[in-house]
Amino acid sequence: MVTVPARQGFEAADLLLRESDSAGPVLHDDADNTLSFVVPPGTAAEWDVPGSACTRTHGRGLDLGAARAAGAPDAGTGRAASAYPAGEAGAARGDGPAREDGADRDAGAEWQQAAPPPPPLPGAAWLVPPTDAYRETTDPAVLRAALGEAARVIEAMDRCR
Repeated sequence: MVTVPARQGFEAADLLLRESDSAGPVLHDDADNTLSFVVPPGTAAEWDVPGSACTRTHGRGLDLGAARAAGAPDAGTGRAASAYPAGEAGAARGDGPAREDGADRDAGAEWQQAAPPPPPLPGAAWLVPPTDAYRETTDPAVLRAALGEAARVIEAMDRCR
């Protein structure tokens, strides 16, 4: 898992969800004010992004494959139908991974997404649950680029103040 300060993490998550199909599950730890991106095994050995930490989870029992399989993936995209609960602002605006056909909002009781597994970190909550992620893990190269862009956006916003 790659853990970053929440401000940078939210910017990076926004970029990943809006501009690519490489977003995996993301955890938000409000107590530590961090976001953690699930990345493939072996990423920690090569991770070198300043201001972030990549830790090995040693398979703490979170079966992301089973969680995704239970999440009713959309056949066209290979991902679960929506990262926004039906009727929430992002789904209504279409500015996230909501289904274009509106099935996540219109299917009613017939379409029910499986509950995500409990977060692997005590006190954390899913920002992007495994059932709503585009992929089982976030591509480390794409995450590295998104974190860099997020840092540039934050720096520019801070200069404007």
